[in-house]
Amino acid sequence: MQVSGQKIVVLGTGGTIAGTSAQAGDNIGYTAAQVGVAQLLAAVPGLQHAAGGAELHAEQVAQIDSKDMDMSVWQTLALRCAQHLQDPAVTGVVITHGTDTLEETAWFLSQVLDVRCKPVVLTCAMRPATALTPDGPQNLLDAMAVAAAQGARGVVSVAAGEIHGPRHVQKVHPYRVHAFSSGEAGPLGWVEEGVVRLVQDWPLAPNPSALNAFKMIANAPLWPRVEIVLNHAGASGAMVDALVRDGVQGIVVACTGNGTLHHALEAALLKAQDVGVRVVRSTRCAQGQVLPKPGDALPDSQGLSPVKARVSLMLDILQGQSA
Repeated sequence: MQVSGQKIVVLGTGGTIAGTSAQAGDNIGYTAAQVGVAQLLAAVPGLQHAAGGAELHAEQVAQIDSKDMDMSVWQTLALRCAQHLQDPAVTGVVITHGTDTLEETAWFLSQVLDVRCKPVVLTCAMRPATALTPDGPQNLLDAMAVAAAQGARGVVSVAAGEIHGPRHVQKVHPYRVHAFSSGEAGPLGWVEEGVVRLVQDWPLAPNPSALNAFKMIANAPLWPRVEIVLNHAGASGAMVDALVRDGVQGIVVACTGNGTLHHALEAALLKAQDVGVRVVRSTRCAQGQVLPKPGDALPDSQGLSPVKARVSLMLDILQGQSA
């Protein structure tokens, strides 16, 4: 049990976990982000027990479908997390989030927050709160158990009984309750009847230079514009050329295979890089990563998926602008 006076903060951002539908059996025709986070917590028996007896503090940071997640919400969320983590009484933060962009938010927060000693736990649901058998309540209970676990630290995601680190977690299914995977890396562990069982260590905190990004996002009026393009059979460079004309600052390309590109798309990307646009190669393959070769003209994403490479490239450009 936690000692008296300790708190776990729950930040609500909306998502399916807070969604409702007109019919209880409808798991796809619902409207996300309808139930407030305080109401969500009140509907889950045993939540404070799962939190180790810590006081629960609920705060509504946003109320959106996570498909509509944007940088302004990320900025607000990071600032609120940072403020609560600095409170000695707060032992951890839990974030309720939609599933669609959870992996991006997890990676972003892992790169800008000082989580060397405390956990930030994202959780979610694939079924709305009004489902006949909603998965949100159990995910909340499991997230609380992780936030209260001895030695817990770093940004992690908890869903369907699994604990995932921010670097590898991906949503891999559009419907089933068990929708997240860390691919070849596997989960960090599991929550079993309220008990955390780790098979890997908690995520590493970002290096000090990455944490400098937090100072920049706190006051950033404009975020760098970074877009993602896809390599495919018959790909052309037309989209890249249009993005360059429109003032894009960075492009992440989801390559085929080991960073391969159609020659027309590659030519356009090289031209974009020559005029100052930052270009990074990732792979559209679900597993593995781009293995760089000597003489590569376009840098690789160092194992990050396209969406996470975009987050890192935005932060990198932001740091360069403030240097």
